[in-house]
Amino acid sequence: MSTTPPADSLVELAARKQLPHHQFMDPATLRWIEANRPNFPDAPTYELRAASQRLLYRSAIPVTWMAEPRLADSLHGIRHAMRTAALAALLAEAASLSEEDTATLIVAAAVHDCRRLHDKDDRGHGGRAAVWLTDNADAVWAHFHLTATPRHIVAASTAVRLHDVPYSAFTADDRTDHTQAEGITDLLKAADALDRYRQPKRSWWPDSSLVRTPATAFDALRAAAFELVVASEAAHLAGLDSSDSVFKALEQRGLVS
Repeated sequence: MSTTPPADSLVELAARKQLPHHQFMDPATLRWIEANRPNFPDAPTYELRAASQRLLYRSAIPVTWMAEPRLADSLHGIRHAMRTAALAALLAEAASLSEEDTATLIVAAAVHDCRRLHDKDDRGHGGRAAVWLTDNADAVWAHFHLTATPRHIVAASTAVRLHDVPYSAFTADDRTDHTQAEGITDLLKAADALDRYRQPKRSWWPDSSLVRTPATAFDALRAAAFELVVASEAAHLAGLDSSDSVFKALEQRGLVS
């Protein structure tokens, strides 16, 4: 049997620099991801506080919140957003973030890509999502059974705006905004980066040099991030919808109950 992925798999399309604007996981690419599992170091076991678990059960955002509904099941769709929210919650535990700030971080993670138009380098999607989040704050926080306050809105929208801007590309205004929501922004960027094991090129996988969370905390979650990708993508390919596939993966790892 050939071990070369089919020509139309994401991994082959990525190798040929022919990835389409809308990208969906396929069995061959998932097998390739599993076959390239890194040799992860031993990692501690984290338990999420009950409040975080409740919020993760609300992290599947309505498709109507998305600028491009076709992305709901794509590489930047609901599964990615939910895994990012879960990884953000885990990073918040490692950072001893308060329950209130953790809630703001999870909300930001759930909507950080909601204004994407496609799965390629959609520049400015973070800024668009930040504007949308500010305009729809009451509905978003209500979805999570929370109450929006100006401080929460500013912190979440700042993190969402900056999540797709490399630190090296920060302008003076970006640096000023970053200081107002530094912890939440840094953790969102790190959580987003940890979910890159879904990408069909190893050079696009998580890189701790591009984030500002402690390397020990980032590296400790690599194995969990990888397993969440594999488990949820496999469940989705087996027929579960995007939200249920992530819930199943989270339950398997004991992150929600």
